[in-house]
Amino acid sequence: FQQFSDTGSRKEHVKITSEPKPGFLERLSETSGGMLIGLVTFLLAFYVLFTNEGRALRTAKSLDEGLSLVVPLDNIHSISQQNEGRLVHLVGALSTTKPLFDPSYGLSIRAVKLKRNVEMYQWVEYEDSKEYEENGEIKKETKYSYNTEWKSEVVNSRNFDREIGHKNPSAMAVESFTAVSPNVQVGSFVLSKGLVDKIDDFKQLSLSHLEDPHADVTRGGDYFYHSDNPRRPEVGDLRVSFFYAGLSGDDPHLGSAAMVSLQMFLYFASSVPSSVTSKNFSLSSKVTVIARQRGDQLVPYHTKSGDVLEILYSGDLSVEEVFQKEHESNTMKTWALRAAGWLSMFVGISLMTRIFYTLVDWFPVVRDLVNVGLKAFALCVASSLSLLTISAGWLFYRPLWALLLALLSVVPIVVARSRVPPKKQQ
Repeated sequence: FQQFSDTGSRKEHVKITSEPKPGFLERLSETSGGMLIGLVTFLLAFYVLFTNEGRALRTAKSLDEGLSLVVPLDNIHSISQQNEGRLVHLVGALSTTKPLFDPSYGLSIRAVKLKRNVEMYQWVEYEDSKEYEENGEIKKETKYSYNTEWKSEVVNSRNFDREIGHKNPSAMAVESFTAVSPNVQVGSFVLSKGLVDKIDDFKQLSLSHLEDPHADVTRGGDYFYHSDNPRRPEVGDLRVSFFYAGLSGDDPHLGSAAMVSLQMFLYFASSVPSSVTSKNFSLSSKVTVIARQRGDQLVPYHTKSGDVLEILYSGDLSVEEVFQKEHESNTMKTWALRAAGWLSMFVGISLMTRIFYTLVDWFPVVRDLVNVGLKAFALCVASSLSLLTISAGWLFYRPLWALLLALLSVVPIVVARSRVPPKKQQ
């Protein structure tokens, strides 16, 4: 059954549900289902740990190969046929052939990417639950609270516990989008799609010197509001902001674009611009690129170890700095996946051994001891098997290290056994 109790405000209410305490067979059935999930999680951990080591070593080897072969380019405005097919390093300003436009707001900017972000003022539901046992029943008390916030995704109010008084529109009248320049260059070299995808350091566009684009749109700060009163918005009102990435730079063939102009047109009923306001606000973006030269294209470089080098960083970096950053990124990713693999194995073992806890659930003292023992068992086994799996991943690359790591994997089990008191000899 459900018991409702209002707090006096329609923006908050409490719901209490109760159900009979599950019997032994029900808990055993739930544990059996958890064992299956645990088995899948346990096996997934082996795959993550094993493939991660091969990936990490292959990436490190590819980076070392790239560092030994890369050719720095002194002049990015001329293409040398001697470097055809080779891995090259160049630094320069980004350039695009034409500005990016948002026709709905009459806005243009010379950059690699222009993002329109649309948010809607809408209801958001929050819940806070707690369970307790009372009169042989399991009761769950859930506190629901509602607040109005700006959200970039439509919140489906039909999933609310109480939609009455908290109903959101089903869609936004204006959509978000990201425009990408079809041709991006550094000097005379055209960047591949993979390199352009790496230009993602978005910064918010300042709209402080612009005017309202339409009669039903009001500018406030760095936002355009579709609202009668932006200071007191209502559910369903919209606000629009813009972000850019990769400002276009100087190019001898395209002309100077070191300073970017932001233009805003005022549209009347005829949609003809009547005035223009512009502001020079930022310098061009300089990037460092390492990729394979193919004509005037910069494309992925395939290493002998089977990896791909296609690197782009913001700023002016030397060859050594770029590859150091790549090694650091590879190390961070490797340790993150190792931690994820170990945690997956620990959870899997815990779920598979949960049945022993369920079997002694009726005896509180024994239950607590068994719970501690199962956690220690899962910790030791997960650590040992993780180290053993990592060593197996190193077997074909670093056999001596693999052997040492395999020996190290025995340590958690030895430590666990040493803490068990020996049986008395009879």
